[in-house]
Amino acid sequence: MNNTDNRFICIPITESTSEAFLSAILEASQQADIIELRLDYLSVADRSTVLSKLPALAADPACKDLLLTFRPRQQGGHQDLSLEDRQTFWRLLPPEVIAASRFVDFEFDLVESWDAHSPVPWEKVICSWHNFEETANDLLAQYDRMAATPAAIVKIATMANRITDCLKTFELIEHAKDKKPVIALAMSFAGVATRILSLASGSFLTFGSLRKGAESAAGQVTASDLTNLYRVTQLNRESEIFGIIGFPVAHSRSPIMHNAVFSSYGRNAAYLPFEVQDAGEFIRDFVRPETKKFAWPLRGLSVTIPHKLAVIPYLDYVDSTAKTIGAVNTIVVENGKLSGFNTDIVGAMKPLEELVELSGVRVAVLGAGGSARAICHGLNQRGAETTIFARDLIKAAPLAEEFTTKLERLDNFSGDFDVVINCTPIGMRHHSEGQSPLTAKSLLKTKLVYDLIYTPNETALLLNAKTAGCQTLGGMSMLIGQAVEQMRLWLGLETTFEVMRKALESRES
Repeated sequence: MNNTDNRFICIPITESTSEAFLSAILEASQQADIIELRLDYLSVADRSTVLSKLPALAADPACKDLLLTFRPRQQGGHQDLSLEDRQTFWRLLPPEVIAASRFVDFEFDLVESWDAHSPVPWEKVICSWHNFEETANDLLAQYDRMAATPAAIVKIATMANRITDCLKTFELIEHAKDKKPVIALAMSFAGVATRILSLASGSFLTFGSLRKGAESAAGQVTASDLTNLYRVTQLNRESEIFGIIGFPVAHSRSPIMHNAVFSSYGRNAAYLPFEVQDAGEFIRDFVRPETKKFAWPLRGLSVTIPHKLAVIPYLDYVDSTAKTIGAVNTIVVENGKLSGFNTDIVGAMKPLEELVELSGVRVAVLGAGGSARAICHGLNQRGAETTIFARDLIKAAPLAEEFTTKLERLDNFSGDFDVVINCTPIGMRHHSEGQSPLTAKSLLKTKLVYDLIYTPNETALLLNAKTAGCQTLGGMSMLIGQAVEQMRLWLGLETTFEVMRKALESRES
């Protein structure tokens, strides 16, 4: 990635009334370097009110540079605007409003229509072009056509249908090096890496929404997260890159935990969410040193569903624990080699072992999926007496046989166990929140209930366990525990649990 003197975060204002719009400008001034006024979100009357206030606003030292945009629907705007509509709007814009604006955004067709006689000085003009269907292979040629116009800056934003589309965006930024400044972004969550790394790569600015729900384009990260979570203005070509690959992955809390550690330790590093559909393709194009198409210092990856098994054939080394349970959740990139590990077991067992000595303890494991497999392996290593309770005994039989555990139907749970560990998704947010695999009555003989689910923090199962008088342990401890072990593998950092816990708690509050 290339260093750049320009490290601008631009916040678009997308309110639909003049009062809310003006209030949002003042709010954005506290975070943004540039504020984009999306005038196409406003009615004629509200737009007139806002424009009348701009000269006074711009004169206020607290207000940041203003970028005016009047976007037609076919280019991502909120109004049906013909070329003539847009030409008339800009021609009639009062000179004092133009003077109050640092930049204006002209769509490529509008730039071409002026015949070099723009109503706005060309040094203020950003020439923009959007493709909401795909990221095509001709971005460099598109840039060259736009750079040949009198506009000062070129902006190209395209839809990322898969993460490999980001490569074309980064290639475009590199192509524009030492030429006309470029703003290049890939839209959708698959393109979020371009929003976070574009400044360090050489893009003139990146866009961040004022808050969630106020995005002007798909995949837009909040300006607060760009600044405080990812620290985008501090990243450079030497910044170490880490991340999590999965599909979907937008819900992941891992960036919160790991970036908090980097910030706490003053580490020049960032941890990103990567929405990956094909693990092999991603490893080839982004990870493996001899084949990757993007020159970035990638150091390590977390791996989540559905890629924990799929990544194994692409690794140079897989540790014995990961081999046994058939799942890798951590990749270390070092000395040109990719090594796979599984930290889920350590993450799950450590908080449990702080509460109970597992040797000889009677443990009921609910479920027979990937999480149950990791838990059974950990319990087996520690000498616990394990019984698997599953809804489908036929599917669960191989797991019980592999780890020499008893097997029962979930409906037959008796409650006569020292520890119950829930490895099912029952009770998870956006899945079956409010439901519990066990009733409070069935837990009366149980001492401790451990639910691996971490959203919500207190599941229906844990509430039932408290009602039954059981000690409880939530999945947040496992989530943090496995991340702590990842930090140890990547960077040798040991004491990161409290940093991660506080970061998660702060996010929830």
